[in-house]
Amino acid sequence: LTGLPAFGAPAACAARASGAMSTTSAPLRYRGSNWLRQRLCLSTVSGRPVVISDIRPKDEHPGLRDFEASFVRLLDKICDGAEVSIDETGTTLRYKPGQIMGGDGIVHTCPNSRCLTYFLEGLMLLAPLAKSPLSIRLRGVTNGGPDPSCDTFRTATLPLLAKFGISEQLVFKVLKRGAQPDGGGEVFFSCPTVKKIAPVEVLDEGRVKRVRGVAYTTRVSPQFAARMVDSARGVLNDFLPDVWIYSDHSKGAQCGVSPGYGLTLVTESLTGCFKSADACAEIHDETGEARTKKGADAGDSLMTPEDVGVAVAKRLLAEIDLDGVVDTAHQAIVLYFLSLAEEIRPSRVRLSKLSPAGAQMMRHIRDFFGVAFKIREDSGDTGTVVLSCLGAGISNSARRTF
Repeated sequence: LTGLPAFGAPAACAARASGAMSTTSAPLRYRGSNWLRQRLCLSTVSGRPVVISDIRPKDEHPGLRDFEASFVRLLDKICDGAEVSIDETGTTLRYKPGQIMGGDGIVHTCPNSRCLTYFLEGLMLLAPLAKSPLSIRLRGVTNGGPDPSCDTFRTATLPLLAKFGISEQLVFKVLKRGAQPDGGGEVFFSCPTVKKIAPVEVLDEGRVKRVRGVAYTTRVSPQFAARMVDSARGVLNDFLPDVWIYSDHSKGAQCGVSPGYGLTLVTESLTGCFKSADACAEIHDETGEARTKKGADAGDSLMTPEDVGVAVAKRLLAEIDLDGVVDTAHQAIVLYFLSLAEEIRPSRVRLSKLSPAGAQMMRHIRDFFGVAFKIREDSGDTGTVVLSCLGAGISNSARRTF
């Protein structure tokens, strides 16, 4: 491996993540709609303005999608002084970041085209560097679409923050479950603030000691959960006896109006590393067309509970076989926090084959923070790589330390 190419010029690092943006920095320019969430979050933290053009210019419906526009509105709610400009066609976005304020009592309704984790992951990147702790309620789809489920966010994503010293007063609750297409779910997320991120080394994956999971059902028979559990255990018990999957049946006021069911599995290793996999069923409407689909592979058709259980179990085994300290869905998050760490010593992490999101996050980190990762192929036949970097030393100047 020879490293990754960088798009755009490296940006000077902003030392104050919650402070005012430097007025002398020229905006970074990108083209296309891919990785818009990454670019907006890194722009907010670094204080570097960004211009994104050619957003689906030749599409039948050009410009920003509803979930992308909703994410921009969410940034406006938690930041003060941000300036957003979108042209008439919606194909060019100009974003000048402000100060990350945080706050409590915030409520945001998300479109049903994406899961709530699309917005939660963005909030998780920004909230630790806010002026005050963030408490927010999000409403929409809790399980479904191309994003990880809210159960994966609770059991696998949030434990990653503990490795970077963010664990106290970290709260996440699923208040109502909502499946596609009509949603109706609701979650509560509260995140504390930190002064700075300490450098870490996460190199030992460790052996898997247990598997935990959640089988959820909304407005369908509770037996669907038992069938998913039995089929998943039929695959996993050949490798590990300690498999415990909880059943969560929602009905009435506890869920939205759309039926759905799915499964989330999480492994924990002896060294405290987590890996996850999840899937939800493909439900057909009255016309016979698929309403929602999320499986282990693009070609899968997950109709029965047994199909869902087997697909998630096999996907989890595939993630374990890839080695690395995190699964492919969380590589970008780990790389982001490594780049924020103090400059007192390098941070290192061992990852499996880089996902597209992880590779692009490294390019964006070099553009916005001026931090470059050193990539070294791991010894042996594991197929993993060790990435190391000296963090940008981003500190939260708005947080009081006395």
